[in-house]
Amino acid sequence: MSVARITEISSTSDKDFEDAIRQGIARAAETLHGIKSAWVKEQTVDIDDNKIKSYRVNMLVTFVLDKS
Repeated sequence: MSVARITEISSTSDKDFEDAIRQGIARAAETLHGIKSAWVKEQTVDIDDNKIKSYRVNMLVTFVLDKS
């Protein structure tokens, strides 16, 4: 039997949404083990002088808990 947990993370990129997702998962993987999936809950952009300054995603990351 395995037990999973879901945690919400936010990640930002100056490049695009895909880069924000990749960076967020890569950073989460440094701490969380057994990541199985991620659901992009929200995408937003920060705008400055009528130009996109950064891309932000909020994700729900599912990972399997280690056995004790």
